[in-house]
Amino acid sequence: MKTIRIGAGAGYSGDRIEPAVELVEKGELDYLIFECLAERTIAIGQQARRADPQKGYDPLLADRMHAVLKLCADKGIKIITNMGAANPLAGAARIREIALQLGLSHLKIASICGDDVLEILQQGDYRVEDNGLPVKSLGDKLISANAYLGAQPIVDALKAGADVVITGRIADPALALGPLIHEFGWAMDDWQRLGQGTVVGHLLECAGQITGGYFADPGVKDVKDLARLGFPIGEVSEDGSVVITKVAGSGGQVTAATCKEQLLYEIHNPAAYFTPDVIADFSQVTITEVGPDRVAISGGNGRARPATLKTTLGYIDSYVGEGQISYAGPGAQARGQLALDIVRERLALTGVQTDEVRYDLIGVNAIHGAQLSAAVNEPYEVRARVAGRTASLREAIRIGNEVETLYTCGPAGGGGATKSAREVIAVLSMLLPRELVAPAIHFEEN
Repeated sequence: MKTIRIGAGAGYSGDRIEPAVELVEKGELDYLIFECLAERTIAIGQQARRADPQKGYDPLLADRMHAVLKLCADKGIKIITNMGAANPLAGAARIREIALQLGLSHLKIASICGDDVLEILQQGDYRVEDNGLPVKSLGDKLISANAYLGAQPIVDALKAGADVVITGRIADPALALGPLIHEFGWAMDDWQRLGQGTVVGHLLECAGQITGGYFADPGVKDVKDLARLGFPIGEVSEDGSVVITKVAGSGGQVTAATCKEQLLYEIHNPAAYFTPDVIADFSQVTITEVGPDRVAISGGNGRARPATLKTTLGYIDSYVGEGQISYAGPGAQARGQLALDIVRERLALTGVQTDEVRYDLIGVNAIHGAQLSAAVNEPYEVRARVAGRTASLREAIRIGNEVETLYTCGPAGGGGATKSAREVIAVLSMLLPRELVAPAIHFEEN
């Protein structure tokens, strides 16, 4: 039975680069995938593109390509990634530049577009899934709208001979499902295999999470050598069954437990996981340890794909101003609390307009709140934090300024003050009829 090996080189935009290099050097891969796109990430990318039409792709794209492109070309490993973010065309052009610098003029680089549906939404009458309000109610705050594409354009690009495929918003499992469909000749309505292939893609998409990262909990779930965490490899057979493993000698671990946690990660209903390609059913999946750092997984199923595509709307929600300052030694908590009380009164006295504001002592009540934290022993050091949501950047800046004045106008011993103010990009979701979305493949010329 034919088997292909897919390595997961990244699980989010800022992920480590060294594990991907290790996969290419030692993993005997056929494909290397980089999953680097979150829902808010693409909205931020759209902002960058508006400021500079040649930007909007992942900020680490060049670093990753410099690290692996020649190695992959030498070994015949194909690269598939969503690092195109808001600008796959510009991302592909940047990869072409790097390829030429490395003497790889023969590489065929494909970009997949068509997920940007902002103009479609602006011309129609659509409603937000989260709150039922019209999309048009967002007005000029709406900065992006990207539909989740499926695996078909990746399949088409690979069939046309692509060595590198870079996409924008595409369903995370599709990065692995695409090469499986291409290599094994699965039909696009073979729901069982598409469901099992989606299991494979979902297991690999978060990279180090399935090899012990995020899983680790000292004394409860110990994982060795996390500083050298190895990223996963999926050995996938023609029927879609997979063995999850990693490079021998790399850090971390692959066990039934790590795989089970990743299988259920971000899954609302394991029996009905909606993707653009299939409604996958994970409920009968079996997970079996077959050797050290080798876990066999099968039993995924599926049914016909949904008639709509999830679409992420990015919009300017508000601004957040924040200030922090530390107190240590005897009475640290009391001084930190006094600092918060002073800032609370100052914001009222000076008329700072906030829609929401938090006053926290980090290490005391910042996560679980005052009620659950009431019985905790007094700490030797605390960090006071004030964060407020405002309607303008000017008001947000004033919050951090008030915290900074605690250096000389607050309790004794304050130090390490920081302040910041930033625009908040938020996301909403809607469902768009799939026939309105037209994926397109563009090949970079030599």
